[in-house]
Amino acid sequence: MTRARSQWWDVWDQFSSHKGALAGAAVFLAIVLMVVIGPMIWPLDPTETDIRSRNQGISLVHPLGTDQLGRDIFARVMQGGRISLAVGLTAMALSLVLGTLIGVMAGYFRRLDGPLMRFTDLFLALPLLPLLLVMVLLFREPLTAAFGIETGIFILIVSAIGITSWMQTARIVRGDVLALKEREFVLAARATGTPSRRIVTRHVLPNILSPIMVSATLGIATAIITESALSFLGLGFPPDFPTWGRLLNDGVSYLELYPGRAFWPGLAISLVVLSINYVGDGLRDALDPRIRGR
Repeated sequence: MTRARSQWWDVWDQFSSHKGALAGAAVFLAIVLMVVIGPMIWPLDPTETDIRSRNQGISLVHPLGTDQLGRDIFARVMQGGRISLAVGLTAMALSLVLGTLIGVMAGYFRRLDGPLMRFTDLFLALPLLPLLLVMVLLFREPLTAAFGIETGIFILIVSAIGITSWMQTARIVRGDVLALKEREFVLAARATGTPSRRIVTRHVLPNILSPIMVSATLGIATAIITESALSFLGLGFPPDFPTWGRLLNDGVSYLELYPGRAFWPGLAISLVVLSINYVGDGLRDALDPRIRGR
């Protein structure tokens, strides 16, 4: 007698058949390992200056060269990746919680649908970048005074990105909940007097994991790009606190003489965003039962 295959094995089979998703997952995992473990084993400090070694090209000692202060670019790219990925993951988690909460409430409770969706439309109508710039300018000084420069700006950037990127998740989740709450098992649970909170947590949320997980992967890419844009404009982390966007900003002034300074952090951002998009495509196909059964 053979045991029934788990549904997650079917999900993995479908995901592993998507070559782009596998390649994207491998690239993303390699970058994560590099930025997490790399600074621990790399002998050069990303903040250590050596004027005698400034503006050097690629070598065995400095695989990506050095900047105008003699700092190792490879070490700075790895350190900047830590910050950019941390911002992306944290901001994605915040936007996912907000979007899922508002989407479930709007889809399941009819009286809340109109106000919450108009609230969502209001945020969608706001210009994203100017809104982020206003939030940074208004709250930068109070947060840095309360938590310190690095922690305060991290909280500010994560909060600003999370608060301004939950709307797409909310609309997707709402649509799935509207269709799901008319299904037989939800109607049966409601007929037996099951509280709405239990119906949502035990019947609705487990069946909308697919759009939530896809939104999560795409949210990481969006958050990383947004943080890089803010840092590129000089409104992110301070100059001595490298992120990929800050490194891009620093490399613009030397673009003609030393293009590698902007190329390497730009390549890292592009690889992360592209790999996450491929992983999101693979998860979407793997978690969709209509596609998984083919």
